[in-house]
Amino acid sequence: MNIIALCDKDTAIGLRLAGIHEILIPDENQTSTIQLWNKIEEEHTEIGIVIITEEIAEIIGKQLEQFRLRNLLPIIIEIPDKNGRKKDHVDYVSQLIKKAVGMEISK
Repeated sequence: MNIIALCDKDTAIGLRLAGIHEILIPDENQTSTIQLWNKIEEEHTEIGIVIITEEIAEIIGKQLEQFRLRNLLPIIIEIPDKNGRKKDHVDYVSQLIKKAVGMEISK
């Protein structure tokens, strides 16, 4: 299973340094972002983890929510972009851990 990222150029640099090789960078328009997300949806059986910036997650909002409801894999991890964490951020990874373990893991 592959790890793939959908993010901006600046975030892509950090992810490449972290060893992520398959990175999709949309143009500055929403149409490009949605098209790249649709590509991920089509190929999702080959993907284990999708790393996506919170900004892009907002753009594809409804599609992302529907995808999460329909599919167990890939695991979608939202990360902050160069502007930092969004105020209304929902930590889906913590929710997955809580669901799997049955309790909340805190610092």
